[in-house]
Amino acid sequence: MSWIEPPTCPTCGVLVQVCPANYDRWVSLATVELPAKDVPEPFRWRLTKLPARDPPIVTDIVAVRVRGVDPLPGEPVVPAHRMMCVPE
Repeated sequence: MSWIEPPTCPTCGVLVQVCPANYDRWVSLATVELPAKDVPEPFRWRLTKLPARDPPIVTDIVAVRVRGVDPLPGEPVVPAHRMMCVPE
């Protein structure tokens, strides 16, 4: 057995959350949620839990880009890491 470290950004070295997206890609997200008013529209994501059919337990988490209906200014969203990435 070996210790599995959380993924880090190769550019800035900050911890990132790598999640599958709802369109068969992987996205690097920040590890914190921010209010929607502080995140530009192209960088807004939500994490959605996918339940199993029977019994109803959470089996996976998928990242979904926030589009269509704008969230309220104070509603929490997960920003894409590249919005927050600052090279050292």
